[in-house]
Amino acid sequence: MLQEESDLSLIIAQIVQKLKGSNLYAQLERQAWASLQRPEIKLESLKEDIKEFFKISGWEKKLQNAVYSELSVFPLPSHPAAPPEHLKEPLVYMRKAQGSWEKRILKSLNSMCTELSIPLARKEDDAPDSQSHSLGQPPCDAFLRLLDGRPVGEQKELLNKWNEMGTDEPDLSLFRPVYAPKDFLEVLINLRNPNYESGDSLSFRTHLGLIQVPLKVKDIPELKEFFVELGLTTGQLGIDDSTQVPPELFENEHVRIGQKVLTEQDSAAAQQYIRQGSPTALRAELWALILNISSHPEDILYYEQLKTNVIQHDLLVDSLIYKDVKLTASNDDYYFVFEDYLYQVLLCFSRDTSVLSHFAYNSASPPKSYIRGKLGLEEYAVFYPPNGVIPFHGFSMYVAPLCFLYHEPSKLYQIFREMYVRFFFRLHSISSHPSGIVSLCLLFETLLQTYLPQLFYHLREIGAQPLRISFKWMVRAFSGYLATDQLLLLWDRILGYNSLEILAVLAAAVFAFRAVNLMEVTSLAAAEAVLADLSTLKVMPLLQIFLFATVT
Repeated sequence: MLQEESDLSLIIAQIVQKLKGSNLYAQLERQAWASLQRPEIKLESLKEDIKEFFKISGWEKKLQNAVYSELSVFPLPSHPAAPPEHLKEPLVYMRKAQGSWEKRILKSLNSMCTELSIPLARKEDDAPDSQSHSLGQPPCDAFLRLLDGRPVGEQKELLNKWNEMGTDEPDLSLFRPVYAPKDFLEVLINLRNPNYESGDSLSFRTHLGLIQVPLKVKDIPELKEFFVELGLTTGQLGIDDSTQVPPELFENEHVRIGQKVLTEQDSAAAQQYIRQGSPTALRAELWALILNISSHPEDILYYEQLKTNVIQHDLLVDSLIYKDVKLTASNDDYYFVFEDYLYQVLLCFSRDTSVLSHFAYNSASPPKSYIRGKLGLEEYAVFYPPNGVIPFHGFSMYVAPLCFLYHEPSKLYQIFREMYVRFFFRLHSISSHPSGIVSLCLLFETLLQTYLPQLFYHLREIGAQPLRISFKWMVRAFSGYLATDQLLLLWDRILGYNSLEILAVLAAAVFAFRAVNLMEVTSLAAAEAVLADLSTLKVMPLLQIFLFATVT
């Protein structure tokens, strides 16, 4: 009990400290001072009167939403004496594996710079001694102060075509993605706990999948309890038929409740509500409420400042972003129309130093760049890219589905940034977190081996380990694989449960759905062909049947 109280006190203190540096804190302070002029505020009951004013005026709700938002990403409490890296990742071997992976990424990026004879960032005079050059193990403004920027003519050209960058055809033939999901999978397959023998645990001894680390993942009974609102007797958006309530009656009532939730502006209520799916017309507002995103003038100004940084400064990651969009979203039937939005959002994202704050609870660390000739001197080190995130093949697909919901660039940008720092970063970093990609892979393999053993063993015997097929789905949160309406229903549940575990459940459910065809294949290529097109699948029936109907 005392430990729980201590943990709670620690969490409260840290959240208070975090909020003190926010715009909301400054706004609350201004409102408190302004309220002193109101006749209903009495000196003898000052504290209670100001509290009541905040409640009536809606500021209390905004504060509650901000606290709830912080709790959604807050790491599990650790002992006050624990080293800071334990907040990032408590397991030493996971931290080491992530560090080694980061070195490989940096080596790939540096090799590309060397091969192409290009700098990480370019000054206007393009003088070799002025270039940011070497990546090693300062935020954007510090980085940009070291550079004069793009040539003026190039700045004007980029500004003029800002809303139609998709028409630009730069020569990207020499650029390659820094890494692809399959490269990352090979690293995870080789991950081992050096202090653990495979025979130490009876529960893990018989695991025959590719992931060989003993993490605790949920079984079907635990998943049923966790995803209880997905049950067969609960109304769902995304289900065309129901034995309980006709879909149209449920949807009408669900819309009415959703409108009430939006009127109340309560993030916690919105998160609970969206577990049954979001009506299409309310989804954009509900997601923004859950993520605590609003359109204040200062948010729009911040986005414009990021845009200015893009216009003024040329970074190597710009070409990586262009290349990724061209290879993925531009070739997608659903998303090619959003090409301009993708460039705008991702280029601004690369310059956003506020993203660096998520490394406090991310097992990864932002890479540093050293000015040429100053390698190892910290006063000449800056994070590169300024947001600390190096894009990989498929990265732009985290943004693409959001373009269906948000058409105002600064709002689209804010939503993506919050989705990334809450969820998506976990899909490309090595950690023991239940929503981390390692746990998702293990959960997927465990579900298949336990509940569809014949299928699992058959695919394993023919050299078609299921994870080699499903990994790309999970690492992209199924973006680019499902039809957009189905993907948004899936992401509703990610937000609703504040968890990515549903990705592993859906991946297993897809294999279960195609099990009859998969039992007849005799090679990995044939298995991949059976699962090549997921665009006709209906997400919610698959999840319900897998969790609550056929599997016991």
